[in-house]
Formats: sequence, C-alpha cells, structure tokens
Amino acid sequence: MFTFILRRLILAIPVLFGILAVTFALGRLVPGDPCKAMLGEKANPQVCADFIERYGLNKPIPTQFLIYVQDAARGDLGESIRFGRPVTTLLVERLPVTIELAFCALIFATIVGVPLGILSAYRHNSSIDVGTMVAANIGVSMPVFWLGLMLAFLFSVVLKDTFLALPPSGRLTAGANYPAFYQAWNIASSEQTASGFLVFLSRLNFVNALLTLNSEQFVDTLRHMILPAVAVGTIPLAIIARITRSSVLEVLGQDYVRTARAKGLHEFVVVMRHAVRNALLPVVTIIGLNFGGLVAGAVLTETIFGFAGIGKTLFDGITARDYALVQGVTMVTAVAFLVINLIVDLIYGFLDPRIRLS
Repeated sequence: MFTFILRRLILAIPVLFGILAVTFALGRLVPGDPCKAMLGEKANPQVCADFIERYGLNKPIPTQFLIYVQDAARGDLGESIRFGRPVTTLLVERLPVTIELAFCALIFATIVGVPLGILSAYRHNSSIDVGTMVAANIGVSMPVFWLGLMLAFLFSVVLKDTFLALPPSGRLTAGANYPAFYQAWNIASSEQTASGFLVFLSRLNFVNALLTLNSEQFVDTLRHMILPAVAVGTIPLAIIARITRSSVLEVLGQDYVRTARAKGLHEFVVVMRHAVRNALLPVVTIIGLNFGGLVAGAVLTETIFGFAGIGKTLFDGITARDYALVQGVTMVTAVAFLVINLIVDLIYGFLDPRIRLS
C-alpha cells in the first residue's frame, strides 16, 4: 500500500509539470493584452511598458516559465494582476468556499442518488424505476443557473415568512461574527499572526464551528449552504443515480447473486452485501470525478448565491488575462484531481479484495 501511494505521488510530479506548462503556454497564446484588459482606457504606451516590466512579461516565455516553476517550488505562486495580491493569499481565502460547496453538493448527490439508483435497479421496469429515471433525466437537463434562481426565489421569496425559508445568498448571516478556532484556542490573535494553514482551516466554516463547538455557526452555515448545494449537486445526483442503477442491475443478474438467494439469505443481505458492494466501483469513480469537477469551481452557482469561491476567481482571472492567478487555480485544481483519483484507487482495494494495490 505504501509503495503504491509513493509511486502515485512520484508520477504526479510530471503530470503537474505538464499541466502547468500547457496552461502557461495557452495563457500567453490567447489573443489579448493583459495591460489593456486590466487597465482599460488608462492603458497608454508608457503605463503598459511599466506594467510589462513590473510583471516580467518582457522576458522570453521559456525564461518566464522557468522563473515561475522555481518560485512555485518554493510555494510562491506569484502576484495577481487583477487583485494586486499574492495568489496564495487569494487561494487561502477563496478555496475553502468552493471546497465546502463541493463537499455539501457531493454529500447531497450521493446520499440521494445512490439509494435511488439501488431502488430503481431492484424495482426494475416498475413505476418506481420509470419515475426515478425520468426525474434523473430532468435533473441532468436543468441548467444550474436556472435551478439556482428558482430555488432562491422559492425559498427566500415565496416561503419567506415560513419555517422553510432559507437565505438566498452569502455563507453566513450578515453581521454575524464568529471567532476563529485559533483565537478561541489562543494560538493566534488575528489572521496576520496566524499561519496560512490555520487561516485556511478557519475559513472552512463547518470545520471552524466543530473546532470551537459553536452550534450557532454550524446551523447558520448549513442554512446558507442548502440552496447552492442542491443547485450544483442536482446534475451529479442524476448521474450517480443512473450509473448506480445500471451497475446494480448488471450485478443482480450474476450467478453468485442467484446462489446467495438459493442459500436462503435474506433479500436485504443479498442486495446490499453481495450486489451493491460489487456494483460500487463505477459509482465511486463517478463520485470522485464529480467532486473534482466541483472543486474546479461552479462559476454560475457562486455568482448567483454570492460566494467568492475559486470558480468566480478563475473567471475574473481569465477575463483580466491574469496569468499568475489562472496558473495558480489550475495547479490547485490539478492537485485536487490527482488526490481524488488516488483516494478512489484506494477505495477500490477496500471494495474489491481482488484488486491488489502494490
């Protein structure tokens, strides 16, 4: 197991290098002047000359790439042109938003999609099966931005004065001030004195609420997360339900399932222990890929619900030709996909003992 993980981590290095090289090259081949994109009407020749000199854009592209790789190896991802701040600082501030949204959306999609898929496969060709698949097809077809707007309208306008009312935007109630766990634990007094890792953890509101045992913050965060999580998780839910149904349906027809029934095992044991477990490999793959896509950023969802996440940050960076920001977000996304793929491979070995990770 250790050898497998070590080998995958070593192989990830050239993958990350290749992704960074392609992103670096594409960013500079895309038509457009970063100075004009950033400064607009203020971009006169002298200002642009100073701008290019400041950010080292006058150097040959191979030299720029070499400098960037050397800085990135030291943890310096450069300075954002769009925001005028270090990219690492922006990632520490905004990546937690997207991670929380991705986790909540995936939890919603999994705990609803997998049981629906299992039930649909077990009740094959019944009204439950047909209804579930129709709902899944509708879920895949609904645009995220439309669903997000409809949910916000329904739960914040139509149901405004009921117990079902939910906040339409933001991560916390306006004016709420919850202490960071490093302040509650007397590790640091402010973000300026705390390390980047501590600040990153504190910006994960669920984690911060658990570490400080603050139930008020936990409930507040949960209420603000329900609508965006449902909006962005509906399409993954539909995909997971369809894949689960297909996989379980195939396994239910295998000889060993019929043998288990012939031995007199309870139907629940036959389905859950012998069928579902062996059908979960493709489902786990789809869940992992969907989580990676969610971490890459849900631009429309973050915009609709007022989340300053990594998706909207990437969009702002692309429109402003902010090379450092785009490269930093791309690197984080690539690392997320590699880590998720590694976790999926490890889960394979747990679900199917025939798979040996060595």
